[in-house]
Amino acid sequence: MRFQAPESLSEQIAQHIGQRIIIRDLKPGERIQELKVAGELNVSRGSVREALLILERRHLVEIFPRRGAVVSDLTPGSVNALYDIYIDLLCMLGRKVLERWSGSELGGVMSQVKELQAVIDALNSNATDAAEQVIDAGFGVMRYAYRLVENPFLEETLENFRPAISRTYYVALEHFRSEIAETGTFFRHLADAAVKGDSALLERVIQDFGEHQRAQVLSILTEENA
Repeated sequence: MRFQAPESLSEQIAQHIGQRIIIRDLKPGERIQELKVAGELNVSRGSVREALLILERRHLVEIFPRRGAVVSDLTPGSVNALYDIYIDLLCMLGRKVLERWSGSELGGVMSQVKELQAVIDALNSNATDAAEQVIDAGFGVMRYAYRLVENPFLEETLENFRPAISRTYYVALEHFRSEIAETGTFFRHLADAAVKGDSALLERVIQDFGEHQRAQVLSILTEENA
């Protein structure tokens, strides 16, 4: 496998390894050997080392002296910490959209949601492919909101959450196939609240779905650790 621009080589390697972690091909606690990865991808060991540092910042790996990089654990504590801040940031994004745009000017949001629903309706039975497509479509809706808000700091912060959130979504989808339909319902309710210009309803929709996802993942972790 060879990687090319426009993204940096280290970023491409990080995305490759990160995706394997997200879909649980690499398990929590599993060691990632720089030399082995460099050989498999035909890249330098230095590029792999830089990629692992990127993944550490995204909370997908931990790097220990003399032991190297290992896939980070997904624990109840880390899940709670993730959803505490992610839900608040999504609520902030929603508020900023409604502060800048009236409901009549948000028809594009509904168009984005219809595209997401079309993706959900066309999905096959492969859980990995389904999760990836739904996550991509969901972040497509969020990117539309970024353009409306024009806050690069909020956009960058939320985008940096994508690997960790994607990881929890895969965990939930492995056990609850209904999560795909729940996701479609969430975005429809979100778009309805946005078009109505109802900030309180929009935040409630975000909080309810975020807490639903949190509860699903925590229940799975409790079951796996029993």
